[in-house]
This record gives sequence, C-alpha cells and structure tokens, in this order.
Amino acid sequence: MHAARKEQSDDARLRIVPLFPLPNVFLFPGCVMPLHIFEPRYRQMIEDLLDGPGQIVMGTVVEEHADALAGSPRIRTVAGLGEICRHERLPDGRFLVWLFGLSRVRVTEAASNRMYRRVEIEPLLETAPTKEREALLRTLLRRAILARCDEATNLPNEIPISCLVDLLLQRLGLPQREMEGLYEELDVETRAEGALAIHAQHPHTRRGRRGKASE
Repeated sequence: MHAARKEQSDDARLRIVPLFPLPNVFLFPGCVMPLHIFEPRYRQMIEDLLDGPGQIVMGTVVEEHADALAGSPRIRTVAGLGEICRHERLPDGRFLVWLFGLSRVRVTEAASNRMYRRVEIEPLLETAPTKEREALLRTLLRRAILARCDEATNLPNEIPISCLVDLLLQRLGLPQREMEGLYEELDVETRAEGALAIHAQHPHTRRGRRGKASE
C-alpha cells in the first residue's frame, strides 16, 4: 500500500509540457523572458497554451546542434519551466509573449502529436547554504551585482539568495559553455562561488545583457 502511494506521488511530479528549444538561452526562475513567436509550429503551441495552463519549457540547444533548429536539435537535460504572464496576438498571426520563469526542471523527450515537441519534466530541488555562509555570500553577491549595473538598482533584503546568484549570472554575459554548468548547478553555494569567481576575474570587461528577442 505504501509503495503504491509512493508510485502515485512520483508520477504526479512528472508532467508533459511543450518545448521551445533555442541556443544559448537560459530561463531563470523569477525572470521574465520576451519571445517573438513567428514559426507555424510555435504559433500552434501558443494557441494551444492559451486554452490551458500556459506553461513552456525553454530548452537550451546543445552547441553542436545550434544550426539545426529547423529539425529536432538535442537539448540540455536541465531546462527552465516558464508560464505565459502576458501575450499579444499580432494581426498576421504572430505572437509577442512574455514568459515568467518558474523553476529549473529535468527534461526527457516525450511523444507529441502536435507540430511542436513535448518533454516530460521533473522538478529539481536546490541545496541552500548554511545560514552563516549565506550571510557572507549575500553581501558579496549584492556587491558584485551592483558593480555591474549601469543604473540604480534596488535589491530587496528579503530576496532569496538563489535569485541573487542568478541575477549575477545574467549580468556576467557568459558564453553558452560557461553558463551551462553554472545554470545547472543545484548547490546554491557552489553556483554562487562560481559566479563570484568569474566576476572577480573580469570585474569590468563583462556586462549584463539587457534581454533578447527570440523566435
């Protein structure tokens, strides 16, 4: 009986979600990503999602497959789950979509009877640093983020440390290969130390990207 309940619980954690694969794109929890949807298969995807939960997995295409977007390029196994927080339907059928990052997930390819791909997702849990270590990391992260801002930035004291790490990562403007390992790192302290180390190596030469339009 106990085993049956556990199996049902495990199954409930796995869901099938539409996949939007793009190279060098990482959807961070708590961040908004603008998307320009024009391909027929992804226009179909948005149409389907507007009548449902509105969730999409943004999958990072493996670098070696970045030139094969017209097919089914291989993606990294850790991706970002997002939810449509706003959309605009253009007269010619295209969409402007704003996707709010919910969490990191592990993905496995799933069958799809639509024009777009689908993946099975499994939630990923992060490991938080100790309270003592968090206090120091929080100070260092805030200092690094503010050093890379061109404008005055307000960082609330209660912001989760995982969000601070991710904010710094986005400000570093890393190439895909460097970002992959840090984005997929679930130990927040390790992720923070990696981001801070890169910041220290390049204190003035790397600036954050303002955001990017996608397909």
